[in-house]
Amino acid sequence: MNCTEKNSCTIQIRVQPNAKHEGWAGIWNETHYKIALRAPAVDGKANVALIQFLANATGLPKNAFTILHGTNNRSKIIQIRGIDKLEPPTNPSK
Repeated sequence: MNCTEKNSCTIQIRVQPNAKHEGWAGIWNETHYKIALRAPAVDGKANVALIQFLANATGLPKNAFTILHGTNNRSKIIQIRGIDKLEPPTNPSK
């Protein structure tokens, strides 16, 4: 997580589409939070599901999240607006 701009942070995420269960799936490559999503990686469905998941997890509106890099990749950089700092999930393995 990187919070350099005022009221804005970025987070690196690795998405696991077509997962049996949805939720935090741990840390990937020591740099990315891994998130399992039920949505398939077809026609942007996993991206939409990711933004919805992050909004639900943080309590922020969906429009606070922007995919800066990785719209067509499992590894993504997400910008989160409206926050000064971002606390990591208490248990990212669940």
